[in-house]
Amino acid sequence: MEPTVVHVCRHGQVENPDHTLYGRAEGFGLSALGHRMAAALGEQFADVPLTHLRCSPLQRARETMAPIADRHPGVEVVIDTRIIEAANALEGQSFGRFNQKLLLPRNLRHLWNPIRPSWGEAYRDIAPRMRAAIADAARAAGEGGQAVLVSHQLPIYIARLAAEGRSYIHNPANRQCNLASVTSFHFVGDRITHVSYAEPAAHLYPPKKRIFRPGM
Repeated sequence: MEPTVVHVCRHGQVENPDHTLYGRAEGFGLSALGHRMAAALGEQFADVPLTHLRCSPLQRARETMAPIADRHPGVEVVIDTRIIEAANALEGQSFGRFNQKLLLPRNLRHLWNPIRPSWGEAYRDIAPRMRAAIADAARAAGEGGQAVLVSHQLPIYIARLAAEGRSYIHNPANRQCNLASVTSFHFVGDRITHVSYAEPAAHLYPPKKRIFRPGM
């Protein structure tokens, strides 16, 4: 039986000068650099015989998918709400240079349980929706086929933790899921055998910030 691979890409850099936690909000497209990252993904998959494409409905994901889809005009892009960004009660806010606005009373009431987490969609709810979408993509790609999905950092990382049998509890600043990265789920039949990771746009990454800011 030939292995099937589902490559799940994170979108490129977003135009977000105010460092808003944009979550599922509309109107947040890629920055100029983000479009270059998306182009790097297009190059990455240009010669890969892709048989299935699937994308989050959010603008930044659709814009990241565009260069990949352009290289594979015979493959329809399926919009899948199951691979959308995680819901977040703090969506729409900018927290200040040192995240000091997180300490406002209206925000503190959401921060009581970082393990769930209490400020947004529970990790245990993200995992099954991502697992189902990735499995459907593998079936749609067919035995020996390859699919590309474009999603978002937290859902991708939770899907990886689930596939590898690891705890969902983690430090968000330490997620291995950089901008325009590719987390690949390798299937034999319906079983994920291993997960691999690549950063085709690494040469475009800006210097790392010392302060972790939501919405980056």
